[in-house]
Amino acid sequence: MILRRLGIDLGTTNTRIYQPGKGIVVNDPSVVALEASTEKVMAIGTEAKKMLGRTPESIIAAHPLRDGVIANYRITEAMLRYYINQLSGKIRLFRPDIMVAIPAGVTSTERRAVIDATISAGAKAAYVIKEPVAAALGAGIPIASPTGNMVIDVGGGTSEVAVIALGDIVVSASARVAGNKMDEAIYNYIRKKYNLVVGEQTAEEIKIKIGAATPLKKELSIEVSGCNAITGLPESVMATSTDMCVALKDVLNEIIGAVKTVLQKTPPELASDVMDKGMIMTGGGCLLRNLDQLFTKVTGVPCQLAENAQICVVKGTGIAVDNLDSFKHSVLWAK
Repeated sequence: MILRRLGIDLGTTNTRIYQPGKGIVVNDPSVVALEASTEKVMAIGTEAKKMLGRTPESIIAAHPLRDGVIANYRITEAMLRYYINQLSGKIRLFRPDIMVAIPAGVTSTERRAVIDATISAGAKAAYVIKEPVAAALGAGIPIASPTGNMVIDVGGGTSEVAVIALGDIVVSASARVAGNKMDEAIYNYIRKKYNLVVGEQTAEEIKIKIGAATPLKKELSIEVSGCNAITGLPESVMATSTDMCVALKDVLNEIIGAVKTVLQKTPPELASDVMDKGMIMTGGGCLLRNLDQLFTKVTGVPCQLAENAQICVVKGTGIAVDNLDSFKHSVLWAK
């Protein structure tokens, strides 16, 4: 099968690639390991993620994207080239058309960096689609209708909130806080309360296993291991889901701020549609326990989690690249 088109969700935490006819063909962590002296790429994806926080001085393991945008252009390009080559096979007859999902709140410079990196990595033409539009498509929302639909996409680096009607965004807000900031908040809270220093991956594991937006009926707990901040010796403590509610409060308040901003700016006709249909949550960050209940409580608007929330953006990007002619008004294009 000749590789003609690809849809890419270039996320801060995970890179997902959709190939029309095959579905999601790549779902890897956005991590690259390099040799410190030569900057030669040693590992990409899952293999590189295992090295985070465990590397000697001769190896650097890092995320090439930060807060939803490219932080290191050269490494991002190398990562994209690796995946395109992997999917194209040894003999490449055509350069594929590639569509990349980007946050709605990016600057023109950040958008240009994504387009340039995609072309340099081996694309014939690069298109970019706004993440809330892609998320709505992937969640099965009929975005072309004149009725308003509200999407909250909480990813790894950014939280995107938008009201979509007639195939494009009417009102949107973007907050550069999401899953990664939640991990950071947990890391800081455990250090402050328990004098325990934990790693990036441990903080993420705590969030997944016991994280919650509001107190749970049945409290969860987990044993957390790390280094004592004062003695430097290994130590373990028990953290609870109530701890997580306190730790994540400030991060969640920023996301709630973005949700409220969009609701306040939404035209009255569309606001009534949103009230009737409710808000749809997508993205890995939305899997936090009770987050939908928290949004419903603070806004008064019903909120529900989309099916397969983590893959909505890449799925929507794939649908858009598969039907490129129909979606040209929703996407930005560059040769």
